Amino acid sequence: MKQNKYDDTQFFAAYEQMPRSVKGLEAAGEWHILKELLPDLHNKMVLDLGCGFGWHCRYAREQGASSVIGVDISGNMLKRARKLTNDATITYIQLPIEEIEFAPEQFDVVISSLAFHYIESFADICKQIHSCLKPGSSFIFSVEHPIFTSRDEQDWYVDDLGNRLHWPVDGYQLEGRRVTNFLAEGVLKYHRTVASYMNEVIQAGFTIKAVRESVPSGEMLSNDPMMEDENRRPMFMIISAEK
Repeated sequence: MKQNKYDDTQFFAAYEQMPRSVKGLEAAGEWHILKELLPDLHNKMVLDLGCGFGWHCRYAREQGASSVIGVDISGNMLKRARKLTNDATITYIQLPIEEIEFAPEQFDVVISSLAFHYIESFADICKQIHSCLKPGSSFIFSVEHPIFTSRDEQDWYVDDLGNRLHWPVDGYQLEGRRVTNFLAEGVLKYHRTVASYMNEVIQAGFTIKAVRESVPSGEMLSNDPMMEDENRRPMFMIISAEK
C-alpha cells in the first residue's frame, strides 16, 4: 500500500494549519487556474480523486452536480470532509487512488488536485479514469510541477543571508521516487517530466485541451508580497483533457 502520511498525527496536525486547509479553495494557489478549466458541472456525476477535506466535492455540488464521489486514502482527511459536509449526494470513500474500480462510463467529470505526484504509476491511473468516464467527458487535474519535483530538496537556493537566489532543477530526466521534506521528513513523491504527464494522458485515449502552469492570483500577490517569488517558477501544473 502507498504511503499515508496524512494519518500520521504530527503530520496531519501540521497540514491542517496550512492556509488551504483552513480557508479552502480560495487559499489554494492553483485554484483560480483549475477553476477556469472545469466544465459546466450542472447535472454531472463527478469523481474527485485525492479529495482531502472535500473542498472540490462541495464546490461541484454548489455548481449543480447531481452526485459527487470523493476518494482519499486518509481517514483523517475524510473525517474532516464528512464534518464539513452536509449533503447526502456527496459520498466519501477511503481508498488508495491506485485501487479505484468504478463502472465503465460512470462519470461525467473526474478531477484531482495535487494527488498524482504521490502515485507511482500515473499511466495506470489514466487508463482507469478513461474507462470510468463517459465519451465526451472531462478529466482535469493539478500536480506539483516537474521542475518542483525533480530534486529531493524541494526548496530555493539561498545565500548566506537567506535571500532566494534561484530555484535549482537537477535530475529532471531521471523519473521515479523522491524522498522529500514536506511538513515532515521522509515524504515519498514520484517525479515525472512534463512530457511524461502529457504523453500518458494521451496514450490512455484522452485529448489534451489545455496545459497551464501556475502563477499567483492578483489577490494573493496583494495580500502577501512573498508570493511574488511564485512568478519566478511554477509550483503547479494543471492539465485539462477530454475523452
